[in-house]
Amino acid sequence: MAIKIVVDSCCDVTPQMKNDMNLSIAPLTLYVEDKTFVDDETLDIQDLLQSMKKSKKAAKTACPSPEEYMNLYKGEDSVFVVTLSSALSGSYNSAVLAKKMLLEEVGNKFIHVFDSLSACVGETLVSLKISELASNGLSETEIVQKVNDYIKEMKTLFLLENLDNLVKNGRINPVIAKIISVLNIRPIMGSTDEGTIQLVEKARGFKKAFTRLAEIIGEQGEQIEDKVLGIAHCNCFERALAFKEEALKRYNFKDIVIVEMRGVSTIYANDGGIVIAF
Repeated sequence: MAIKIVVDSCCDVTPQMKNDMNLSIAPLTLYVEDKTFVDDETLDIQDLLQSMKKSKKAAKTACPSPEEYMNLYKGEDSVFVVTLSSALSGSYNSAVLAKKMLLEEVGNKFIHVFDSLSACVGETLVSLKISELASNGLSETEIVQKVNDYIKEMKTLFLLENLDNLVKNGRINPVIAKIISVLNIRPIMGSTDEGTIQLVEKARGFKKAFTRLAEIIGEQGEQIEDKVLGIAHCNCFERALAFKEEALKRYNFKDIVIVEMRGVSTIYANDGGIVIAF
């Protein structure tokens, strides 16, 4: 079965992954005060980071339009779509509307839109799972069922070096953020079953938080030997590599992949941020 995987640009992948999975990306648009960035292969991450650092206002994002999605759905292949959590972005609703629009135009065609209930490398793992199942010869219906189960079981966690964007976006009270900074507290955040963000734990200092993040994998993960660990980093490859080494000491994952964050993930995680999913 020939398939195409369509994702929004919060799905962080390597060029090799993109080619191997026949993956097409619908870019979000990013706004930092008076500057506009398109989250595609032309985006300069360093320019985005510097603009965010200088800005006193929160960076904003706009999801791909239904028309952008619809153009990516066209063709003979069966289409599987993976989007940001619908609780965090309008990307899922835009993708679903695009499906309705295209089916009205062309009639019968297989298109299924998955709400990842996650973001960043969580979307990456969902896309990899779709590709794996299709390669194993599963039917469209079987893929949908197994991927829905996978999404329900998947855990997404993140550790941030910098809380500036969370303050600017109103996610954290500035006074609390100041206290956190003075006390050198690092929050470990994670996804909920509904696809929202919650505080998982707090640790004093980044090193302790880093170790605790690795420990939480063992507490929350099940059948780890059958799973892939995804690690996404924002401008901190060495840190991602160190986390991979820490995970290898503790667990026997089927595979571990490291990806670099693009624009949308960078806006939320900021410089030095790490996101993991498993």
